[in-house]
Amino acid sequence: MKKKQVNATEVARLAGVSQSTVSRVFTPGANVSEKARRRVLEAAKELGYRPNALARGLIMNKTNMIGLVMGNIQNPFYPEILDKFTKGLGEKGYHVLFVHTENDEIQQEEISQFLEYNVEGVIVTDALLSSNVVSNLSENDIPVVLFNRYIKDFPCHFVCCDNYNAGKKIGKYLLKQGHRQFAYIAGHRNTSTSYDRERGFREVLGRQAIEPAVEEGHYTYEEAYQAALRLLKGSQRPDAIFCANDIMALGAVDAAKSLSLTIPKDVSIVGFDDITMASWPPYSLTTWQQPVDEMIDATIRILLSEIDEEKEEPVSVLIPGKLIERTSVKSFGK
Repeated sequence: MKKKQVNATEVARLAGVSQSTVSRVFTPGANVSEKARRRVLEAAKELGYRPNALARGLIMNKTNMIGLVMGNIQNPFYPEILDKFTKGLGEKGYHVLFVHTENDEIQQEEISQFLEYNVEGVIVTDALLSSNVVSNLSENDIPVVLFNRYIKDFPCHFVCCDNYNAGKKIGKYLLKQGHRQFAYIAGHRNTSTSYDRERGFREVLGRQAIEPAVEEGHYTYEEAYQAALRLLKGSQRPDAIFCANDIMALGAVDAAKSLSLTIPKDVSIVGFDDITMASWPPYSLTTWQQPVDEMIDATIRILLSEIDEEKEEPVSVLIPGKLIERTSVKSFGK
């Protein structure tokens, strides 16, 4: 037989306080005296009371829920991001309502879930937003922050790694190491991340009158593997391949090995993100480390500021990362 659930009214009666005081005690950051807090917690423990977050949200019109949209969960970078966002928002007293979108662009029915649960804000990672979706969220006073991407001329806050300058520094690094035949394996053409990394990379190589070969890997291991095979079997085999993310770089490494090529003797490979697998001995991948913790902190700070009604014009935050040198890049001077 199911045990009867204790409600806030019973706790309030035993503690000798109002029901709203009970709600404040179990709301992170709410103002309540230490004496009242102690009485409520003692009564709750005695009765075995557990607060109902959804019910409290309806009463106080504050759910403390943040919607988070993510698409490519096959990329190890993003599950790590989800874990960090969940912990970071939890420390601020918020819960995450996670939506996995199976399309490149967020669908209206997926946004409907956020409206149904009355989320207070939305974070979008690797999915595209249409103007209709943004308008729908805006009409419901739900602020949005884009993480690790931006959409040109879109009125949204965003927080990104400085991908353009990272691409430039990777190009300079590979030139300094003595490479002269370059290739770039892109992610999706319609994402700012891949576009900016390629733009910076091309700009530096262009100063030396070098045009990199380009293939698309769509941010997946399998497609990058095939893209690398095409590059490495071509008439002008590259001696350095820069991939728009690490999971594609791992595919490129394995493609090279399948052709009996040695890394970095025959071809150098650089990734982007610095996922855990990049440091594994079979890969030992040189890569660009995104400043993930700083990016997440900035995203949460901007979103919560909007929720607290400190409204401001769209904020653009670019944070530099750093090159992590391992053994997948050859130095011709050594």
